[in-house]
Amino acid sequence: RDRARRGRVVRFAELAGQGVLGLLDQADAQAFSAALLAPLAGYGSRAGLVESLRAYLESNGHWDAAAQRLGVHRHTLRYRMKRVAELLGRDLDDPGVRAELWFALEAARR
Repeated sequence: RDRARRGRVVRFAELAGQGVLGLLDQADAQAFSAALLAPLAGYGSRAGLVESLRAYLESNGHWDAAAQRLGVHRHTLRYRMKRVAELLGRDLDDPGVRAELWFALEAARR
């Protein structure tokens, strides 16, 4: 989209390797990410909420795999995910919510 705004024709094949994020303006994606993840930012990296959320999503919601990836007990991860859900006011069992959160984390990484 950003390329198209600059007057250049963009072919789908150019965007395909970039995934969903390639379809959106980078500034818009980052603004969405910042707004969605803002409640977690106040807890800093010590709480590990953002890192735990990323590991949880990248492990497709598998507690043991995500906990092992983080080097924490699965109960610690469960507590963190409960806290994330409370802070964000979202149900992490909802696939749409997981997709939005994954998108926000990826946009924040760019």
